[in-house]
Amino acid sequence: MDRPAAPSLLLALLVAASAAPSQAQTRIPKAPGYDQCPIGYVNDLGTHCVSPINYQVAPTNGQPCPSGWMNIGAGYCKKKTLGIF
Repeated sequence: MDRPAAPSLLLALLVAASAAPSQAQTRIPKAPGYDQCPIGYVNDLGTHCVSPINYQVAPTNGQPCPSGWMNIGAGYCKKKTLGIF
């Protein structure tokens, strides 16, 4: 008997999804109006901040961080992982 193709198709989709590039950044520009870097980033003494760890960050644009994100200062929010940090 032949097995249905659905389980193998599902497995292929899961593998493809896990191989997708992440949105984490190790080098980010300093937010407008800020001379310092957010928590977890080091000032490169130029216009960028760098981190040895890949964080998924987004500028706050003067707004509060959305649900599931935390404010890390200097105009940026970091996506929480596992619901904590």
